[in-house]
Amino acid sequence: MVMMLLGLVVFLGIHLVTTVRGLRAGLIAQLGEGPYKGFYSLLAASGLLLTAYGYALWRASGPLQVWNPPVGMRHLTLLLMLFAAIAIVAAYVPSHVKAWLKHPMLVGVKTWAVAHLLANGDIASIVLFGAVLAWAVFDRISLKRRDLPAPVAPKNWAGDALVVGGGLVLYLALAYLFHPYVVGVPVM
Repeated sequence: MVMMLLGLVVFLGIHLVTTVRGLRAGLIAQLGEGPYKGFYSLLAASGLLLTAYGYALWRASGPLQVWNPPVGMRHLTLLLMLFAAIAIVAAYVPSHVKAWLKHPMLVGVKTWAVAHLLANGDIASIVLFGAVLAWAVFDRISLKRRDLPAPVAPKNWAGDALVVGGGLVLYLALAYLFHPYVVGVPVM
């Protein structure tokens, strides 16, 4: 539990720095943009690894079961995860999907967190996915207050085909490779 919580503090903490624009600007001015991004990436990756490893340890120890999700939640989670995968790919490809979602990475992360909260009733999952969901909601509110320009939809639909196809590939890779071999829980 402690390792996962430490990982979450590091991972979400470094992501919160981005929302405090003055602090971020000061760090970039002090360190330079390249070193700032390198340090940021190192801390984010370290926090993610600590979180994942700590979550695996906590789950292996048999954390308290708060509720037992009905079987139907598993099917809903599978559907939501397809949408989450498409949204995450949309963050990197100019498309109508990206323009429609405005901040597709955060939409994907929120969908991922909600889907996993629906399918898991143990305290380790509730803490992990609840914390990530809370951060994503906070970050979206922060972005809205910054009044950033919305992504512009391209003239053709090629990007959308790439987003949906890439999202499907990501979904299948997560379901058939990542989840059973890395997480240790087969989902299909």
